[in-house]
Amino acid sequence: MRVEPVAAERLAQALQRWCRDVRCHEPLRRHTTFRIGGPADVLVIPRTGEELRRVVAWLYERGEPFVVLGRGSNVLVSDRGVRGVVVKVAGALDRVRWDGARLVAEAGAGLPRLSFRAARRGLAGLEFAAGIPGSVGGGVVMNAGAHGHSLAEVVRTVWVVRPEGEERWPAEALGFGYRTSRLQHQPGVVTEVELELRPAPALEVWERTQRWLEQRGASQPVRLPSSGCVFRNPPGDAAGRLLELCGAKGMREGGVEVSTLHANYVVNTGGGRAEDVLRLIERLRERVRRAFQVELELEVQLVGEF
Repeated sequence: MRVEPVAAERLAQALQRWCRDVRCHEPLRRHTTFRIGGPADVLVIPRTGEELRRVVAWLYERGEPFVVLGRGSNVLVSDRGVRGVVVKVAGALDRVRWDGARLVAEAGAGLPRLSFRAARRGLAGLEFAAGIPGSVGGGVVMNAGAHGHSLAEVVRTVWVVRPEGEERWPAEALGFGYRTSRLQHQPGVVTEVELELRPAPALEVWERTQRWLEQRGASQPVRLPSSGCVFRNPPGDAAGRLLELCGAKGMREGGVEVSTLHANYVVNTGGGRAEDVLRLIERLRERVRRAFQVELELEVQLVGEF
């Protein structure tokens, strides 16, 4: 149920005690890589780690429903928007502390920039992340990866605000799997992440980073709004391969279509809506189901009222 305007404004005013940037009825299409999504009743954008901790602790204490949004990739936000509060953990929350081959990054730090900075320092292990348009916090939640690598390989510690307070989780407590972690199934908001990389010749790391980035640009639709890969790869296969064999490339619904570069990407060609994406997703699933008896699982996260 939508928070009424007066109630939303009161909630926003209360949150301004802990955070300066609080907005009512903010269109979330402005905050997602898909450029799709209706309004959040209240959008909160913390500018410091302390603001983030205080906002989340207050929401847990009050029992207020809230959703965490990183850099807005890997999500499809409903056309109706999101009820309650959306906490955007990106933008200003991108500070990084370096200590040799280890670093501690705030949850909103962008993975591409982090990858480039590591390469310039001669630190290997994050090259795969140069083309992932997400934040390190969101990347930990979904165990983001590419080129056969994932964050599970380099994450050592995560700081998480939970209803009970802030906790420090070692990597083994995160339950990493293919595009998943414990944080997808239990309440908790990542505030900081410690990564351990390995020293290597800077030129070698930089060249590998650039090579993988170029491969992504040649095979994926990086110039059009999208959420990233729509489906998870089924065991022993690739969702994009199955979709291409089914003739999915170029299929359309309203303002969205399946990329002609990569069949596991749906792109917003202009004015796309979440309902267009959902209709197209069901058509794609049905094609693969009939052709290969494989049930494709979503990788993109559905957020809001569907």
